[in-house]
Amino acid sequence: MDILLALKAIIMGLVEGATEFLPISSTGHLIIAGDLLDFLSKEKRDVFEIMIQLGAILAVCWEYRQRLISKIVHLRDQAGARGFFINLAIAFFPAALVGLLFHKQIKVYLFSPFTVACALIIGGVAILLIEKYMKQGETETVEAMTPMQALKIGLAQTLSLVPGVSRAGATILGGIASGLNRKAATEFSFFLAIPIMVAASGFELIKSREFLNAVDFPIFIIGFVTAFISALLVIRMLIRYVANHDFTLFAWYRIVFGLAVLAYYW
Repeated sequence: MDILLALKAIIMGLVEGATEFLPISSTGHLIIAGDLLDFLSKEKRDVFEIMIQLGAILAVCWEYRQRLISKIVHLRDQAGARGFFINLAIAFFPAALVGLLFHKQIKVYLFSPFTVACALIIGGVAILLIEKYMKQGETETVEAMTPMQALKIGLAQTLSLVPGVSRAGATILGGIASGLNRKAATEFSFFLAIPIMVAASGFELIKSREFLNAVDFPIFIIGFVTAFISALLVIRMLIRYVANHDFTLFAWYRIVFGLAVLAYYW
């Protein structure tokens, strides 16, 4: 195995795991990191990114396995469990529909460092405004959410189809704007990541299946495991963080990083 290529795979896995569930855009960071590292060909890099995203999703499933299993087991006899999955379905639908209809156009016209940089900066400003002018909501758990709140979060998630916006950022801030407190909004963002990312990854994997090659599997496995471990650590850290802090730090990071990207590519 090429040691340098393996190190690049580890870095890409770390970038995915560290950024997927933070409001700073994992897609944007992967575009920049892949470009700087000159990592694989574009087609193989796309498949690799699907694999590491699945690693990050597995981290959510593992961290919340007891709650998820409990809700599945009690789906028939508990209204709260049914409501949880109904809300996930409602929040999932808008981004899934828009992504399916405009997938090609988004890939062709929006996947660039310039778009990422602009989205990072604009998103950072949006976070600052929301944190300053919007009070934290009163809904304290994902089980207490209403279908209308789920729909608002789903509509907010459609913004994350633009690279650099951040799926986590859009859904967390959409949750806060719809009346959830930070912890509930963050947890729902974790849960919502499961269907939307599995669907998106599965769609991309089917389209890119011709680029799957057994020779590349060791590199994919390295990235998958790295993304899983780093994402698991970030999930646990973020839940503790939001208990006592707002998202202003992430807003300023987005703005500074976006400006740095603009300066570098110009």
